[in-house]
Amino acid sequence: MKLSDYIIDFLVQEGVSHVFELIGGAITHLLDSVYTRDDIQCISLHHEQSAAFAAEAYARINGNLGVAIATSGPGALNLVTGIGSCYFDSVPCLFITGQVNTYEYKFGRSVRQLGFQETDIVSVVKPITKYAQLVTNAEQIRYYLEKAIYIARSGRPGPVLLDIPMNIQRAQIEPDKLASFWDSAEYKKLYAEEIGHIFKQGANIIDEVIKLIKEAKRPVILAGGGVRTARAITEFGLLVEKTGIPVVTSLMGLDALPHDNRAFFGMIGSYGNRYSNLTLANSDFLLILGSRLDTRQTGTRPETFARAAKKVHVDIDPVELNAKVQVDTAINCNVREFLSLINAKLEGYVKPDFSPWYQTINGFKEKYSTLAQPGKAENIDPNHFMEILSSYCAAGDIICIDVGQNQMWAAQSFRLKKKQRMLISGGMGAMGFALPAALGAAMSAPERKVIIIAGDGGIQVNIQELDAFVNHNLPVKIFVMNNQCLGMVRQFQDLYFGGRQQSTVKGYSCPNLGKVAAAYGIPSYNIASWSSARDIIETALKTEGPAFVEVKLEQTTCVDPKLVVNRPIEDMSPHLDRSELQEIMLIDLMEEMDVPV
Repeated sequence: MKLSDYIIDFLVQEGVSHVFELIGGAITHLLDSVYTRDDIQCISLHHEQSAAFAAEAYARINGNLGVAIATSGPGALNLVTGIGSCYFDSVPCLFITGQVNTYEYKFGRSVRQLGFQETDIVSVVKPITKYAQLVTNAEQIRYYLEKAIYIARSGRPGPVLLDIPMNIQRAQIEPDKLASFWDSAEYKKLYAEEIGHIFKQGANIIDEVIKLIKEAKRPVILAGGGVRTARAITEFGLLVEKTGIPVVTSLMGLDALPHDNRAFFGMIGSYGNRYSNLTLANSDFLLILGSRLDTRQTGTRPETFARAAKKVHVDIDPVELNAKVQVDTAINCNVREFLSLINAKLEGYVKPDFSPWYQTINGFKEKYSTLAQPGKAENIDPNHFMEILSSYCAAGDIICIDVGQNQMWAAQSFRLKKKQRMLISGGMGAMGFALPAALGAAMSAPERKVIIIAGDGGIQVNIQELDAFVNHNLPVKIFVMNNQCLGMVRQFQDLYFGGRQQSTVKGYSCPNLGKVAAAYGIPSYNIASWSSARDIIETALKTEGPAFVEVKLEQTTCVDPKLVVNRPIEDMSPHLDRSELQEIMLIDLMEEMDVPV
């Protein structure tokens, strides 16, 4: 059997029905092995970065595995941003790169390159993969494939890469004689290391957490991306129902709970909702589930984060525990395992009366709802637009968000319904994510509607993939928030660089995006004022196939509120009067510190 045929068989057996790629000479054997099959399909894109993002979204929606394939040299290197995105956001993906023939490869020789497009991609990606391997022995292909997908899915998931030279791809093998990873001592060792973290700490730790919940008057749960990664949505919802504890989320945890749940109180962090930050800051007990507590959540003064609360942090990755925020109880285990155990222990549990606490935080929410953008009544306020757009979207829709101001407006104000997903590039924060992610999501779940929210800067990074939506007639709806600048960095420049807007306004340009979409054959609409907004949203969502909507904003449009450096998360800009902040805080205020120049 040809080795490339064996690889495709393997992928199909692992539940993969789509691979995302841009063809090159070093992967022609692999893609040729797909050509005559009807159980797996190549989705051809115009850039390998797009293939990587599409594979990431594919995996996040199907909960299984995404696959992207690229040729050697430039193709492999173009995958790197997407590989890093999977690594930082814990997404299981297999990346396969072609490589020059082994007899053309330099190995340990000191020359820079022997074969055409030869590049040592394994060394490049090792810091941002869980496993990367150059395959030089055809008889080891089964072992490497099995090992790669096991590592990608196990523990804290992430990307893996196999680099396969052309002569290995075309080699003839006998499948029944191939060595299996599952039979190896290496597998047994890795498996033994993975299992049983919670039990190593003892089941009594669950009782300790329940005791802290019972003693709390102002408890809060912070749901991170790990709730979704652990496939623990059902268990998490049950915990919220059993305890009645209010919930805030990180950016990556936004779709852990439907936003119409009475316990949901928005997103925290540097660009979080003010009421969400106030809720967390005033808590006396904080249960952190699958969140790494990065600076965008804690602010630049992590010692002030939930400073009056007893803190319990649950995370599968031990290095994330007590890394930045010191907690009272650190639990190293899979979030789903923890939730299953605590839910079982809460059987028959009588919920405490948290109504005074709910009254307080509902007061925060009413008084400090997301600030409206100042300006003329007809000018589009992006936060209000997100609320309206979300009201037209249906349960189960998939919302793909790009990076920039559009991401934060959506995170603050898009109201997620039951079974809706919000796909975000979190740790990598890569502009250009949304278009290819929507493609991967649509391929993974063709029965679900996919909505893109992007900015005029981010949409241009991978705008060539509009072609794929037409090519596959995908009913993806694209909404571009266009303020003719790179707004997130422009805000940063206005705050810290005296309004010198180099490369965000000065030097930046944007074409007529509607005409670009039309050139690809996509119906295009334009929203410039509130008078037409609802009608155009409704029309676009009902359009057969893809649709493109450009939403015109003032160039000065900002994301508000925003946390500046040296402030605790409850003290966001525009800053409340000090006396007002003192009045609403249930704990002592922190001293103000100078903002560095």
